[in-house]
Formats: sequence, C-alpha cells, structure tokens
Amino acid sequence: MNQHLTHGNIIRWTTGTIGVVMAAYHMWVIVTGTPEAIIFRGTHLLFALTLTFLVVRRSQTQERDAPSLLDYGLLALATAPLLYLFVFYDYVVNRIYYIDDLTWTDMAMGTILVVMILEATRRLIGWALPITALVFLAYGLFYVGVEPMRLLDQLYMTTEGIFGMPLGVSASYVMIFVLFGSFMERTGTGQLFMDFAMSLTGHTAGGPGKVSVVSSSLFGTISGSAVANVMVDGPISIPLMKRTGFRPHFAAGVEAVASTGGQIMPPIMGAAAFVMAEFMQVSYGQVIVWALIPAVLYYLACFGGVHFEAKRLGLAGMPRSELPRLSQVLRERGHLFLPVLMILMIMYSGYSAPMAALAGTLACFPVAALRASTRVNVTLRNVVEAMIDGARNALPVALACACAGIIIGVVSLTGAGIIFTQVVLHLAQSTLLLALVLTMIAGIILGMGMPTTPAYIIMTALLVPALIKLGVVEPAAHMFAFYFAILSAITPPVALATFAAAGLAKADLWKSGVASVKIGAAGFIVPFMFVYEPALLMIGDWPVIVAATITAAAGALLLASGLHGYLLRPAALWERAFLVAAAFCLIKPGLVTDLAGATLTGIVVMSQLTAGRRIDSTLGVKKSGMP
Repeated sequence: MNQHLTHGNIIRWTTGTIGVVMAAYHMWVIVTGTPEAIIFRGTHLLFALTLTFLVVRRSQTQERDAPSLLDYGLLALATAPLLYLFVFYDYVVNRIYYIDDLTWTDMAMGTILVVMILEATRRLIGWALPITALVFLAYGLFYVGVEPMRLLDQLYMTTEGIFGMPLGVSASYVMIFVLFGSFMERTGTGQLFMDFAMSLTGHTAGGPGKVSVVSSSLFGTISGSAVANVMVDGPISIPLMKRTGFRPHFAAGVEAVASTGGQIMPPIMGAAAFVMAEFMQVSYGQVIVWALIPAVLYYLACFGGVHFEAKRLGLAGMPRSELPRLSQVLRERGHLFLPVLMILMIMYSGYSAPMAALAGTLACFPVAALRASTRVNVTLRNVVEAMIDGARNALPVALACACAGIIIGVVSLTGAGIIFTQVVLHLAQSTLLLALVLTMIAGIILGMGMPTTPAYIIMTALLVPALIKLGVVEPAAHMFAFYFAILSAITPPVALATFAAAGLAKADLWKSGVASVKIGAAGFIVPFMFVYEPALLMIGDWPVIVAATITAAAGALLLASGLHGYLLRPAALWERAFLVAAAFCLIKPGLVTDLAGATLTGIVVMSQLTAGRRIDSTLGVKKSGMP
C-alpha cells in the first residue's frame, strides 16, 4: 500500500477536515444567525463526539495511530441518536413534552446518547464527572422514583437536559473564544506575552517570578485552562525562576497560581464566565465588570508573594543585557495586541461577545502580516492548523457541558436543587459564614475531579440558591462559586495545575502544593471579601468602591508579606503574626477593622525601621574600627 494511504494518515486527514469544518460552521453561524436550539447544539455535540471517538484513546496506556473497530462502533452509536433527532425534527418539536409518551425508538436513542456522552467525557477528562452524572441518574431513578420514560424525555427530547443551556454556551461562546486563542497562539502572541512581561519585570527582585505572573495572566485570559497555561508558559518561566535562585517547589507554585488566575482575568476569561452570563441573564461585559477588581487583587497578592520571597532570599533580577527592551518588543510584536483590543471595542459598541470574538479571530492573521517579524506565521497551513487546534481544544468543554446537562436535567426534574438548598441552610443554621465555608469546600472537591465549567454549573444548581437565600447578592453568590471551582486547580491533594508545574520544575508535589496555597492565599479570601463587601464587584457608589478596593489591596499585600516573612526586612515571628492579623482586619469591611489593621501595620513598620537603624549603626561602628 502507498505509504501516504496508511490507516493512520487517512484518519489524520479526516479528523483535520472535520476540525476545519467544525470551526468554519461555528464562525458561519455567528454571521448568519443561530439555528433552532436542538439543531445548533446537536450539531455542536455531533462534531465533538465524532472527533472524540476518532482522536482520543480509550485509555492512557493504549498506543495507536488510528481508531479500533470498537471505536468505530462507538462512533456509529454516538452519532445515530443525533442524526435521528435531525431526521425526525418535526416530530420532536411538535410532540408535547412530558405528556406524549416516547416510542421505544426514542427511549433507545436517548439511552444510547447518555451512555456515549458519559464514555466520551471519561476519555477526555477522566472518571469524576461521568461518575457524578451516574450518581444523579441513580438518585433520580431509584431514590426519587422518576419513570425512565420521563427522565429520558427530559434529557433527550427537550432543551432542559443534554441540549440545555451549558451545551448552548459551549456552542455559542466557548467554541469561538477557544478558536480565538488558537489563532492568537499560531500568530506568535505567546512569545509577545513572555517578552512583554520580561521587559517590564525581568530586572526587578525575583524578576523571572514576576515575569511568570504577568505572562501567565495575559496568556491565561485567552487559553481559559490552568493546566494548558502551565504547559505553554512553564517551560520558559520555571527554568528562569530556578536559575535566579527560587527553589523548585516555589517556582512551580508561582506558575500554577499565575496560570490558574487566567480564568478570572478580564477581558477574556474561562468558559465558565460565559455560563455565568447565561445563568444570570446579563451581558458578558457585565461579568467582566464584576470580575475586574477581584482578579486584580488575586494577581496583586501573587505578585507580592513573589516579591517578598525574593527579597527575603536576597534574589536579584536578571541582567538587563539578557532582557528584551520594551520598545523593541512593542515595535516588533506589539501589533499582536490589536485583536484583543478589537474584541473589547466591538463588545463595548454593543455587539454580542461571539460577534466580537469572531472579528478578533478573523483579524489575527491579517494583523500578524503587518510586520516582517510575525509575517512568517502567516501561512495557509498555520490558518488550517489553528482551526484544527481550536476544534480539538473545544472538545473537553463541549463534552463536559453535555455531561453537566445530564446532571442539570435530573436536578430540575427531581427538585434536588431545592432539597440541597434546604440541607445547606439547615447545616449552616442561618449562619452565612458557615454556608460560605460549606460552599467553598464543595467547590474545591467538585473542581478537583472536573474542569471549572461543570463544577461551577453543579454549584449553581445546588449551592448558589442557598447563599442567595441567606442574603448574598446574586452576582457575589455566583462569583463565589466561580472562584472556588477554579481554585481547586491549586488546592492539594488533587491540584492539577500544581502537579503539571511540579512536573516541569522537577519538584516535590506536596511542597509545590503548599507553596501554591501560600502564594494564592489571597485567592481563597477574595471571594469572602466581595460577599461581605459587594463594592469590590463594582456594585454601589464610587467612593465606597474606591475605599474598599484600596483597603482590600493593602490587605492582600500584607497577607503575602506575613505569609512570606518580609516587609521592609525579614520579619520576626510576632511581626508575621501581626501582618497576617492586619491583613484580615483590612480585608473585612468597616472603619473599626480598617483602623485596627492600620495600627497593627504601623507597629510592624516602626519595629522594622528601628531594627534597620540599629543594624545600620552597628555596621557603621564596625566599619570605623571602634570597640
């Protein structure tokens, strides 16, 4: 047989073509208008299932270039229920849900689709989410006693289950923004972010650590995945941090925390932010407004942690001679920022987020062609590969959303959300702080085994209503759940972003996990801050917003200072305790606590200044040779 016509090569050509068609279909739909929900979401799921069974191995130990006969059989089973809906679409939309009985064919197709979604999700993101879905299915069928026909009706024949809002968000928003990220990466934007960060912060104390914070926050906004961000940014930033004196586990912690924060950093956040906009029926621009100050506080604390650790260890920055010049970076690659600015301007002008993302995506390669330094990336092959990358990168989110749709369908059909709310309220005994802690623990546990988006969706169905009932404003309740679904990526024992970074740094996993929690400590406190002070979400009057932001920023920096043991000089144990106490005082809203925080900070500053003068005078005496 001709070498170019091997089974593996044919499959690569086939999956590449499907990826290009998938990307083109979603771009075309934004221009021409979205089809009816089941058709549009079903087509999105059809593409995702097809690529998954053709591309993704059944297990990590399986080595193969092409699908097996079993994979082809599963592919046929996965596509049949969706094609059935398309062929008999008039029958599907004209029957009366929950009243007209399903035929045996309807029930068989519904069952097959549920099983295939569970298997495809398992292949892409592991067992956690499929097992969660199976638990909810068992709860609905065996505990509540829902008829199998009614359950399949909900999951398969309506837009309240598999074809519900989460899959709609994946099809409408996530796909085009993932494509935008792939196009940006293929035009050399990753290198721009790294060079930009190095030119700004590389020369300062602990420079490479700060480079990691800045570049990861920039790249994270377009990747939407903590682990993906670590794998792109880490191979460059982690060796640089180790070279300048940071310990391997600390370098891994910095990269993990910085990469994880990309999902909360405007202007382009992770997929769950689009789900939040749909859940709350607000524009994506409104979610950006809410997210801005908490994201800045998160990165301020991370930046502070790197700075104070570097000062405590006496680490210098990199020599300026080894760093790119900012003017040169902007001159050679600065134009690659234009697509991001274009997205912001178009959204600000009142157009939808998908339309803005489409314009930004289409602008990537023409913008790259503006200068010789990036023109080398403008090739037809690169455009095609960017479309294929985008399609493949969207698969985990698409299947996670379909699987989460199974859970949401069961929850809404059985009323489990109301029951769970009552349980949380009973356990919390109407104490908001206890309800918040329970929600935090649930978010971290859910997020350990599944991506942010399904973890957030499940929390929204089960936990957010309880917080709202206890008086938390709706945006703060949703943002609280959103944050802790994300922070599981740096929380041991299953901290995926930390594990990825530790692997790159050749560092101990547990030490890296502890370093991540220490560096990202403010991230665990910021959500409590905006629940008790919604001004941090830019809700309220501007004087209150400004005052709350200033005190919260001071609190975040003092927390980093206390945890890393340095302010103006290395801190004694009691000084560290005072700094952490001052941080919590400033973090809690209220004049009395702010004054207490300022007082404690003042005591530490005076102590450190006095100690510094004493050491200086001692050194002066020694230099003069006096006894």
